[in-house]
Amino acid sequence: MSNARCPWARRELDIQYHDQEWGVPVTDDRLLFEFLILEGAQAGLSWSTILAKRENYRAAFDGFDPNKIARYSPARVDKLMLNSGIVRNRLKITAAIDNARAFLGLAREFEGKGGVTAYLWGFVGHRPIVNERRTAQEVPARTPEADAMSKELRKRGFRFVGPTICYAFMQAVGMVNDHLVSCDRHATLAQAARRFRL
Repeated sequence: MSNARCPWARRELDIQYHDQEWGVPVTDDRLLFEFLILEGAQAGLSWSTILAKRENYRAAFDGFDPNKIARYSPARVDKLMLNSGIVRNRLKITAAIDNARAFLGLAREFEGKGGVTAYLWGFVGHRPIVNERRTAQEVPARTPEADAMSKELRKRGFRFVGPTICYAFMQAVGMVNDHLVSCDRHATLAQAARRFRL
């Protein structure tokens, strides 16, 4: 791959994430849950900080298995608060537990209807939105689709899912392609979007 990348991808970990994950459509319930939790953990911090702690999060939160996280006790929360490998914010940790429970509720509700994946992708019409942004300043912090997702997730008991977090989630999991048109990944993912089937 050449060096034509989005301007935010400067550090090695960011470049790897940009080139391999950011904007690639995710259709796996567990991975979608992981991104929901990580995006919530990012609130008020940089994504680079969360990327650097991602493996620690996977270890601390049982590989982001919502069935296990939903059963975390107050003692487990106290233990997580001592884990320097993650963001030690009690509200974010307890939100992850609440979100696991809400996620399992979604899984039950949409069993046989495409699961959580189909539900979440429904906010973008079940296909990636391919944007044609030329500068980083053109990329919004939120969109009507993110607003709708945030509103619905909050109604279902999710926390740390404001519109800005939801839009970052949509970008991360490929619901929207916000690579700049000058970035090598834009064309590759735009082509993949035309073939995308959920």
